[in-house]
Amino acid sequence: MNRQHSHASGGLALAEPDYQRQDLRQRDIVNHAILVQESSNTMSAIEYLKSQDIHPDVIERVLLEPQRRRSTLHH
Repeated sequence: MNRQHSHASGGLALAEPDYQRQDLRQRDIVNHAILVQESSNTMSAIEYLKSQDIHPDVIERVLLEPQRRRSTLHH
């Protein structure tokens, strides 16, 4: 998804808002899964993340290696 948009200034820029929206969506999904893990269990959180098409490497990192989580979780 490397679409480019031209701006009035004539320059080209990558469509960063597309990536930003995906990152925010993924952040919210992962944060919800962490809460599911804390209140229920890890398997429920894994199944939720799988159903949301979160990459297996991300699932492993955030649920099984909490020390490697990014510091974006807000309680």
